[in-house]
Amino acid sequence: MHLAVDELSLVIDTGPDFRQQMLREDITRLDAIIFTHGHKDHTAGLDDVRAYNFLQRMEMPVYAHQEVLQQLRSEYAYAFDAQTYPGIPRLNLIGITEGPFMIFNTRIVPLPVLHLHLPVYGFRIGDFSYITDANDIPPATLEKLRGTSVLVLNALQQEKHVSHFNLEEAVAMAAKIGAGQTYLTHLSHKMGRHKAIAAKLPDGVALAYDGLSVNI
Repeated sequence: MHLAVDELSLVIDTGPDFRQQMLREDITRLDAIIFTHGHKDHTAGLDDVRAYNFLQRMEMPVYAHQEVLQQLRSEYAYAFDAQTYPGIPRLNLIGITEGPFMIFNTRIVPLPVLHLHLPVYGFRIGDFSYITDANDIPPATLEKLRGTSVLVLNALQQEKHVSHFNLEEAVAMAAKIGAGQTYLTHLSHKMGRHKAIAAKLPDGVALAYDGLSVNI
């Protein structure tokens, strides 16, 4: 998920195809990365940040809660060794909590949710909110979502799932949050064909897709 907010170029999570996505969308500058949680399908592309290190001649600021930062130190230990070598990803790890924080002049509000028992952060920036890998949104987070105009929300499949919203649950949650437009993401192959599922969705809810661009 790439966001351009004023002068800020920001990515939420770096999946396995991070490099391909950034090349496809011609993202030539990246100011920071935020992680929602530490599952590999959200962190596997971090090594490819080295291209931005080279182009921008700077470490990449990486924001996440401390448990995720510790996991990154373990998975990418070669980037944090006392004796490093040229070409490794250069990362500036920055811890966050549930409180709002700033990147440049942009205020970012963490949205704590649960992925079964695993704490995950969604994020709100202005009138845009992003929540992935969740099957429970606590009341305090619902309050933080009040007034969101565009929401991105995970919906893994049609059948019920142990740690993700399914399609029915995601549509119900979208109605509860009340954003003007909701895009469903983190769709699996079990969801079904795009055209068939899209035809079932209520007004104001749509399936996200690779390359989707939204202006707010």
